[in-house]
Amino acid sequence: MEPSAEDGGATSSSRAEKGEPPRDPVEQARAICLRLLTGTPRTRRQLAEALRKREIPEEAAEEVLSRFEEVGLINDGAFAQAWVESRHHGRGLARRALARELRTKGVEAALIDVAVSQLDTEQEEETARDLVARKLRATRGLDRDKRLRRLAGMLARKGYSEGMALRVVRQALEEEGEDTEHLGDEGF
Repeated sequence: MEPSAEDGGATSSSRAEKGEPPRDPVEQARAICLRLLTGTPRTRRQLAEALRKREIPEEAAEEVLSRFEEVGLINDGAFAQAWVESRHHGRGLARRALARELRTKGVEAALIDVAVSQLDTEQEEETARDLVARKLRATRGLDRDKRLRRLAGMLARKGYSEGMALRVVRQALEEEGEDTEHLGDEGF
């Protein structure tokens, strides 16, 4: 199509190519979701909240979100699995902390259970040992009780149970030659 005086000399192109926001709420919702999903995976709830903040009508948002789920662009189960894998190996978070994070992102409880079940107690304990081993050097020179509190507190913040935290820290301190016979009997 040749440019003409009638259309202002412009060739036909989409609104997106011209940098104009789409007028149709469904188009707007689709554009917002695609832009948000380009950077990082997101849950359905995260996308719904983003659409709500941008005042997209609920019907349009629901239509787009449902369609995106149908075609696999939104998959809360896969999101949860990837989140657990990444955050456990990257940050050393325990199942409890991972479940809490996924709940805040709007993942359903059943999907959370499936995702965190991929970590077993042995994996969790091994990760806790690695975390303590890395932090242990920084606590040398401190008294035994202070070391216990710092190391067990670090594990607790990452979602490890008190029992596991104390057991792992005791073992690490014993391996260093610390006397741990009466250590941490009252909790931390």
